[in-house]
Amino acid sequence: MNTRKTLRLGAGFVALCALGATVQADVAESCRSVHFSDPGWTDINVTNAVATTLLEGLGYETDVDLLAVPIGFESLQANDIDVFLGNWMPAQQAFADKYADGYERVRANLEGAKFTTLAVPDYVHEAGVESFADLADHAEAFDQRIYGIDPGAPANSLIQSMIDSGDFGLDGWELVESSEQGMLSQVDRAARRDEFVVFLAWEPHPMNLHHDLVYLTGGDDYFGPDLGGATIYTLIRNGYRDECQNAGRLLTNLVFTLDMENQIMSSILDDGETPEVAARTWLANNTEVLPAWLDGVTTVDGNPGLAAVEQALAR
Repeated sequence: MNTRKTLRLGAGFVALCALGATVQADVAESCRSVHFSDPGWTDINVTNAVATTLLEGLGYETDVDLLAVPIGFESLQANDIDVFLGNWMPAQQAFADKYADGYERVRANLEGAKFTTLAVPDYVHEAGVESFADLADHAEAFDQRIYGIDPGAPANSLIQSMIDSGDFGLDGWELVESSEQGMLSQVDRAARRDEFVVFLAWEPHPMNLHHDLVYLTGGDDYFGPDLGGATIYTLIRNGYRDECQNAGRLLTNLVFTLDMENQIMSSILDDGETPEVAARTWLANNTEVLPAWLDGVTTVDGNPGLAAVEQALAR
């Protein structure tokens, strides 16, 4: 706080201090824009939209770049990106290790998630496909194809390594790489015709609400135990919390739930809302989450953050 502002507040400033209130200086100009990375997954679209809605309510500018996971890590290391909310672990362990000196891990922002592993519709499961080891017995029905997500995704690499090594009798199979929506469209088409299809599935995602899915057992060596159980972390570039303490405080407070993400993702995927509209609508209807997230956080001008965000959401 500069001297002029301290003198102007006078007795009011003393009274606030006596009450234990926190008075912060304005946010530095260099910190008023926050740059996020997004690998193009709907769950990270959601968390980025929630975070940017809060930040914009506080007076920040935000920017989100669509970057594949390895490029996102490189961008953190190069200080081109400030925040990555999508560090799925242990799936991204190789990238986390490779770029370990290029970022700071802030906190787990979602626990209890399931990383991608292979799933089939329930009618395929009932036909005898219960585990990875059963796939080869039905190779013709599957057309020897496994449907993945966007090129460069770690889960695709795991599938390709299974095929290359011939594990589970999958030698000669094809990994079909696509976008998340492209993969799910293929699942929709197969389900309408009761055709065999095996694909990547995960949670949080409303696919678990709209399809009767069964996650295949036996893939622990590739996707980890508990059907790919995962924790998602918030990463920031080195030095960011020291330089931009107010935004850093918000990111430290920010934690999500499976239910929250499923609801917002459903608004995007089922109702056609943009991530920004879906996140804003959810936040406006669930303001009870705001006090914990905005604890100790101010606007860019140093005013109370909670009141500013509540006002912005009410517009």
